[in-house]
Amino acid sequence: MAKAPNGPYGHLNGKVGKLVFYMLNGQPVVRLIGRKGKPSKLQLANYQKMAVTTNLFRKMGRFIKLGYGIQAKGTVHNAHNLATSYNKKHALKGEYPDIRIDYSKVKLSQGLLSETKDLKIKKLADGLEITWDPKAYGDLKINDSVMVMICFPENGQDLEYLNIARRSEGKCFIPIYEGLLNQQIEPYISFISADGEQVSDSVYLGNLNGEGKTREEKHHEQKYQLVKSRFEQVESSYLAHLKENNHIRPHTKAFKVLEKEYEVLKNQLEHLPGKPG
Repeated sequence: MAKAPNGPYGHLNGKVGKLVFYMLNGQPVVRLIGRKGKPSKLQLANYQKMAVTTNLFRKMGRFIKLGYGIQAKGTVHNAHNLATSYNKKHALKGEYPDIRIDYSKVKLSQGLLSETKDLKIKKLADGLEITWDPKAYGDLKINDSVMVMICFPENGQDLEYLNIARRSEGKCFIPIYEGLLNQQIEPYISFISADGEQVSDSVYLGNLNGEGKTREEKHHEQKYQLVKSRFEQVESSYLAHLKENNHIRPHTKAFKVLEKEYEVLKNQLEHLPGKPG
């Protein structure tokens, strides 16, 4: 049941039939509820795009809040909404069901503060060194803060630094242990004014160590190998039964069960992700 706290001509609050009325960030909103039918391929692709984008931001909450918070001020959106909307549209690659992040196109902050010059990243024995032009020019101030985000797609142990240095320092060092340092690394840097009122677009510093396998890809490979191992066992038994019976299918219940499992596993191997090569 919906209520009309603002009178008969005001915005409702609650449920009327299949409609739900509520307030979102000070704005009246209505949405449709009800059972969904079987999703189309386009809908499935959209679901995957949203899931992939959401997973990217899983450990970036504070960075995204600063990186898109200025844009969100005075609107019905929040920083996470804006970051999701931009990156879902611009930073994905591939087709369903293999939609992935294009790390070179990811934006973790967007703003009017100019980007700095001479950005470089170097992998050292015990971590990463990032350098930039420390001079102030235009709207760039020497006391601007430096924000760094280091993504590790293979295991999701992302590192978030919201105030790792000042622009005037011209460099920062991020200690990373060897196990992470040799994985796929996707680094980003942003600059934010000391008063928090201006932020730059994030800059992608370039891939380090090439593309590794994500946790999902590793999971698919492990599952494929388990099914393959079981299929080889069943196949060996299935072919042995046929050979013993001069390649004529026995009509026993045990053989029918074996044959059914053989066909199911064979079909799974043909369609499962994680196949080598």
